[in-house]
Amino acid sequence: MSDNDGKKTLGVRGGGPRSGNVKQSFSHGRTKNVVVETKRKRVVVPKAGAAKPGAPGAGGRSPASNPSNRPAGITDAEMERRLRALQAAKAREAEDQAKREADEKARAEERDRLRAEKEQKEREQREAEEKARHRAEEEVRAAKEAAEAAKRATEAPKEAAPAKEAPAARPTGNKPAPAPGPRKSDREREERGRSAKGRGDSGRRSGKLTLNQALTGGEGGRQKSLAAMKRKQERARQKAMGGSQEREKVVREVKLPEAITVGELANRMAERVADVVKSLMNSGIMATQNQSIDADTAELIIEEFGHKVTRVSDADVEDVIHTKEDSDEELKSRPPVITIMGHVDHGKTSLLDKIRNAKVVAGEAGGITQHIGAYQVKTDSGAVLSFLDTPGHAAFTSMRSRGAQVTDIVVLVVAADDAVMPQTIEAINHAKAANVPMIVAINKMDKPGATPDKVRTDLLQHEVVVEAMSGEVQDVEVSAMTGQGIDELLEAIALQAEILELKANPDRNAEGAVIEAQLDVGRGPVATVLVQKGTLRQGDIFVVGEQWGKVRALINDRGDRVKEAGPSVPVEVLGLNGTPEAGDVLNVVETEAQAREIAEYREQAAKDKRAAAGAATTLDQLLAKAKEDENVKELPILVKADVQGSAEAIIQAMEKIGNEEVRVRVLHSGVGAITETDIGLAEASGAPVIGFNVRANATARNVANQKGVEIRYYSVIYDLVDDVKAAASGLLSAEIRETFIGYAKIKEVFKVTGVGKVAGCLVTEGVARRSAGVRLLRDDVVIHEGTLKTLKRFKDEVAEVQSGQECGMAFENYDDIRPDDVIEIFERQEVERNLD
Repeated sequence: MSDNDGKKTLGVRGGGPRSGNVKQSFSHGRTKNVVVETKRKRVVVPKAGAAKPGAPGAGGRSPASNPSNRPAGITDAEMERRLRALQAAKAREAEDQAKREADEKARAEERDRLRAEKEQKEREQREAEEKARHRAEEEVRAAKEAAEAAKRATEAPKEAAPAKEAPAARPTGNKPAPAPGPRKSDREREERGRSAKGRGDSGRRSGKLTLNQALTGGEGGRQKSLAAMKRKQERARQKAMGGSQEREKVVREVKLPEAITVGELANRMAERVADVVKSLMNSGIMATQNQSIDADTAELIIEEFGHKVTRVSDADVEDVIHTKEDSDEELKSRPPVITIMGHVDHGKTSLLDKIRNAKVVAGEAGGITQHIGAYQVKTDSGAVLSFLDTPGHAAFTSMRSRGAQVTDIVVLVVAADDAVMPQTIEAINHAKAANVPMIVAINKMDKPGATPDKVRTDLLQHEVVVEAMSGEVQDVEVSAMTGQGIDELLEAIALQAEILELKANPDRNAEGAVIEAQLDVGRGPVATVLVQKGTLRQGDIFVVGEQWGKVRALINDRGDRVKEAGPSVPVEVLGLNGTPEAGDVLNVVETEAQAREIAEYREQAAKDKRAAAGAATTLDQLLAKAKEDENVKELPILVKADVQGSAEAIIQAMEKIGNEEVRVRVLHSGVGAITETDIGLAEASGAPVIGFNVRANATARNVANQKGVEIRYYSVIYDLVDDVKAAASGLLSAEIRETFIGYAKIKEVFKVTGVGKVAGCLVTEGVARRSAGVRLLRDDVVIHEGTLKTLKRFKDEVAEVQSGQECGMAFENYDDIRPDDVIEIFERQEVERNLD
């Protein structure tokens, strides 16, 4: 508040309106005078005639809103609102209190229930332990009584014999005869009863009684198990019956490999490891249970323990794969397996597309088949045919070879407008090597330049005589574009299959061939398998090459999951532990242990084979290899492909690139995406990374950018081979070509101060150039080759001298020149070389 003159004032309680000065003190001795005014508290007096507080009709006020009980300035509505809020708060507090009491009651009931359950369990456990203790005491008591009875039975004859020889002594004098004493068993029972009474009640329930305490009958020390108690009873019973009997030795036939660990040897003999180690120590061999010993030492130990030895080889682990021949009663008809073969771009995949009404060729880069595809087709007549579509590029020769090994019929596709080509001849040779019947499909009959008779004539040169040429090989004119001759081709295949009488036993462990294998990002290693014998089922345990696994899922050629696959059915198999090689054989075995053991043996054998092939055995071989490596330049590369067959084909193509000076070396090949590990290996070796239908992950790309490793991506093998060949050509040393340009004859030799010997020459042929190379010939023998230090015409230095002119020449760092010597002038030119 403030007074009229603008000075600040302070309010003071009590009294009427008063004013005065107040002196305020501050720090550092400062003070200030303030005018203070006090006012009385305002009292509201009701006017005359107003209703009494709380009376009805008093302005609509409720009794609770008595002006004398509420602060000044609070309206009736505000007062009612506050009262309602207070009542609501009290109601909520009462509800919370009731809820807390209910929760506390529920927790108490739960604690009581758990306590009762715990006491019930403890009571039942004590009763069980008490019963076990009584049962053990009864068994011990019965065993002792049986032993005493047997002992009395054996001692009775011994006591009766002395009684006959020496009669019992009669009592002398007045001493009474001693009464017969109680039996031993009675005395033991009495002593047991007295000891039980002596213990009193304090020893009965001293703490919790466990089963071990009940069996041992005491505290402390080592407690015996129930099995030990039974063994003790058995020994006592055998002793009572006339001594213990030695158990008969079990002689086992122990299969002994070339090396075996001590623990495994003890396991196969069913002997204790400690006994085997002790026997080895007695023989002077210190070995633990995890160390390996050779077969000869193990054989001595086996014979010492009294067992029989059967020597086995590591390769015997594969004996679990049954190779029994099927009887004629077990064989049933199976669909034929047909392989489509032929030259590049002769229409193999398009022909198969027309047969199975699908568009596979659209998914291949450049319209070229990169993998082996396996498909099943059902003809209009109901016959089921299994087709293998192999790539036609020359780099995939080995894949075509694998296709011919598993096939029953080969369909040789030859373009009518292109006739027989080199890869057509390769396909014919593969079919003949596999002894497989052939059907010739003359394709592209819809083209204007189609000449099927030329195809038939060309096939005669390769000993393929078709029926039109009075031979036995069926030939059908077809068109993959219009569908011409497709039905005739299927009839020819069905007829050939009927002649072959193809059969297999579906009721045996499955056996099949891996057509293709790849590492799928989401599904892991996946193998396309053509089942040849038996039936492959979900859950089967199998071994394939150096890998093994359990069939997690089977997917047919249409992408549907199936439970089983019979003979001649191609399926994708999921559940491998690694990517197998294309062409490996799949065999179903009984247990995972067998599959793992076979896979490990094959892997080790492959490593040993590679090590033996790559190692030089003699000093001469080492020196020759070192010299060869020194003279040959290498282009190192890393190859990652989408499937195993593509990687293998790329490696074979790389091996063909090069000559005696340059070669391509594949440091590493694999299936799947390019990883950081691949980049690290490439960086250490200075090699580029080749990706075929795969890409590098984000981490690998970042590391490659940091370390400067080149990653090249390809989807068509033509481009890959051409680029690598061009890179390898860059390593070839350039070819040096010499071009003869002139001759000069030395007429006279002069000595020039500061220059040395200078030859006065006459250019007899061609031209002499200052920048060219020269050779000094004496009696047509080269005695020096070098360069010119100077070329002068009279006293002037010139670039060249024409034929018929005289000039002066001096050699660089050479002075042995004589009259009548001949100087040959030539030029060198470097020519880049390319690999063919």
